[in-house]
Amino acid sequence: MLYTVSRKRSLIKSITWRVLASLDTFIIAWFVTGKPSWAGTIAMFEVLTKTFLYYFHERGWNYILWGKRMNKSKKLKNLKKYIFNKNKKK
Repeated sequence: MLYTVSRKRSLIKSITWRVLASLDTFIIAWFVTGKPSWAGTIAMFEVLTKTFLYYFHERGWNYILWGKRMNKSKKLKNLKKYIFNKNKKK
């Protein structure tokens, strides 16, 4: 790969996303059920399952180069290094 993304970064993104998304789930569940206790229960279960799902989804996307860009000044240099070093290993 041309660059890597740390697991810690993926974990922090997972947590911050879960806070926002769980608040959204709580509000929607409260609106639908009319019961804040049910909304809280739904939001708690959702936090547990979707934090793990998002983390692994995020890690998986790190292997997909589509949509990633590097600084233009280093792009060609790093691409050449990546291609030629990959061929040397064979």
